[in-house]
Amino acid sequence: MADKGLREVFTSNGELLKVGDICYNKKLARTLRKISVYGVHAFYNGSIGFNLVKDVQKAEGILTLTDLKKYEVKMREPITANVLGLKILSMPPPSSGGVSMTLILNILAQYAIPTGLTGSLGTHRLIEALKHAFAVRMNLGDPDFVNVSQVVADMLSPKFAQELKKAIHDNMTFGPKYYGGRWNQIDDHGTSHVSIVDTNRNPVAITNTVNAFFGSKILSPSTGIVLNNEMDDFSMPSNNSSKDTPPPAPSNFVRPGKRPLSSMTPTIILKDEKLKTMVGASGGANIIAGTTQVFLNHFALGMDQLSSVMAPRVYHQLIPNVVKYENSTNVIGDHFEVPETIRKDLQKKGHILQGPASLSVSQFIVHNLDGLKGNGELVAVSDPRKGGFPAGF
Repeated sequence: MADKGLREVFTSNGELLKVGDICYNKKLARTLRKISVYGVHAFYNGSIGFNLVKDVQKAEGILTLTDLKKYEVKMREPITANVLGLKILSMPPPSSGGVSMTLILNILAQYAIPTGLTGSLGTHRLIEALKHAFAVRMNLGDPDFVNVSQVVADMLSPKFAQELKKAIHDNMTFGPKYYGGRWNQIDDHGTSHVSIVDTNRNPVAITNTVNAFFGSKILSPSTGIVLNNEMDDFSMPSNNSSKDTPPPAPSNFVRPGKRPLSSMTPTIILKDEKLKTMVGASGGANIIAGTTQVFLNHFALGMDQLSSVMAPRVYHQLIPNVVKYENSTNVIGDHFEVPETIRKDLQKKGHILQGPASLSVSQFIVHNLDGLKGNGELVAVSDPRKGGFPAGF
């Protein structure tokens, strides 16, 4: 109600739209049509950009036409790693997702599979690996502004993972300082992920975000574009650090033209250089744990595609030092619950538990290389935690 753009889309006659009502963002439709006809220049250096900047400045923002003209998409090489006989291709920094997932998998690959990763002990080991990964990830930042090559090399290194595995004790957990983390965590939000494979088995994995609900809560009235609040993903200088709260990470401090650290983990997995799997998730900082668990469920624990996604999950971000666990029911009645026996065993090891929580939503496609007509059968699972479903055309 407080924003003109949102009000025009989501209200009628002064009342919020109700479930079942149809809302139209006609301005956005016109914007997208104009871009499809005239190309991106209509946005970055044309009437759409001009109107967007005007709306932002009217809302007391500082965006300028020069900012739009200077912006360019960065094409970066994906991170690559080999784990469990599979080749992982994932998003490089300034995303922390691909390298963090690889580090976790390399740590856990040193345990007996599947027995070493099942039950409460396997869950404990997963949580400890997550804590180590989150401690290291805050040394990352935009590689155009910070040299992160050594950090990335460490996070992709099986030898580095072996050293971290030595610090995992099967009978106890520790406070954040034990894991060597020097910096406080960022708590990013509100992502969306889609995995796509075409007839010729060309894969696309896309994770995008406006960050929090409705982004910055401003919809440009003249263009229909919802403005994100992605600045929230930068570490901000602060005087609030203490013995219990580490300082923010300088590698992720805000700078003009810099891209913030994210947890996005769109991932393509190959076997013998052929498409095997695509996986990714939404859920902000919980993406890393969600994506990793779906991968482990299928490739380490041998679960089928649907069970790999449906299995209940745990989450840890090092700070705060709590395990968040699932115990919830979705809109169509599916129930997700980490068993009470596992929760009690984790508490005995010193973990502080917090629930119920359903914090990530995963999209999973598996390519059966021995499938139909020599082209391979595709099995797609859209996480039902938010009522999603797969589609084929």
